[in-house]
Amino acid sequence: MTLAATSQWWHLHTDNACAVLSLSGHWRLANMAAIDTALGGLACKTPLKLDGSTLDSIDSAGALLLLQALQTRGIALHSVQVEQFAADHKRIVDGVRSRMLEQQNPAPSTSRPWPLRQLATLGRELEEAAGLLHGHLNFLGATLIAFLQLLRHPGRLRHRELTVQFGQICLSALPVVALVTMLIGVTVAYLLGLQAEKYGANIFVIDGVGIGMTREFSPIIVATIVAGRSGAAFTAHLGAMRLTEEIDAIRTLGLSPMQVLVIPRVLALVLALPLLVFVGDVMGIFGAMLVADPLLGLTPATVLNRLHTSLDLGHFWIGFAKAPAFALFIAIIGCRMGMTVERDTRAVGMATTSTVVQGIVSVILLDAAFAIVLQAMGV
Repeated sequence: MTLAATSQWWHLHTDNACAVLSLSGHWRLANMAAIDTALGGLACKTPLKLDGSTLDSIDSAGALLLLQALQTRGIALHSVQVEQFAADHKRIVDGVRSRMLEQQNPAPSTSRPWPLRQLATLGRELEEAAGLLHGHLNFLGATLIAFLQLLRHPGRLRHRELTVQFGQICLSALPVVALVTMLIGVTVAYLLGLQAEKYGANIFVIDGVGIGMTREFSPIIVATIVAGRSGAAFTAHLGAMRLTEEIDAIRTLGLSPMQVLVIPRVLALVLALPLLVFVGDVMGIFGAMLVADPLLGLTPATVLNRLHTSLDLGHFWIGFAKAPAFALFIAIIGCRMGMTVERDTRAVGMATTSTVVQGIVSVILLDAAFAIVLQAMGV
């Protein structure tokens, strides 16, 4: 072994035809000026070993300065051997070296032609949608199992929670449901009246409003309001409970979160939505009556007589039967998104927004399915 060069911060020697650079002192940011000056006299060759047995400390600034000095002298960083360093010192040196190598050899570009990028994006979105649908179906199955368990043990029903949820879903939603459906009735009657009046068919406006509100408009509008109101509330409340680990506490107490949290919400929504749809039917027809007299010359008595003659109860029952199906899907989506949300506040907000979108889309798809099935049945 022959000594080649030395400094306060390093000394260089050879060992079996391999250059060994031994570090000493504190290679930290505060000493960078002195270390940089000392490295000016460094002349080393490959292969090179770094010896840290006498090194007191080193930070990322010192490791960067050392590796840059070796790099400017033509030393390949990946070939440098790091030996006899303390574990934390070696981790710092290896980390800085890996970052420098990444910058020297950037990852190959994975850019694809535009059609392939769009196809890949579509594939990812379809995969995410399939996973989301699979999760909802699993949660629906778990909810149905919980309902069957409740039928075997009715005493497990949380009556107080059911009452509270019913009040929040149904009673507090009555004003907005009544207002929106009344305005829809006014709008539909006005638009139909403008066209029917040209042909002297004013009386048939009542038929259109009655059938449209009871069979289609009221169920869809009320379900949309509930999806944006109660569905989002389910997700936000359950997501906050998951964030604060209250759901875990319920499990620790030996209780079922499905029975305590999910079943009362689902049952309350399934019971409340048909009632809200009925209110929507009444207020929609009332809104049409408000404009029927000044616009079409049809008195309220004439409107009621025409509804009694032309509005088949089958249309009312069809719209009324859609409500529980809409309510079940809205409740399942809202509860499942809240029960499975990630444990951070940002995820709760994103899940709440997603619940509203999914709820509205599911209502529209279910209504389309009802229309196709009823058309095939001739109803």
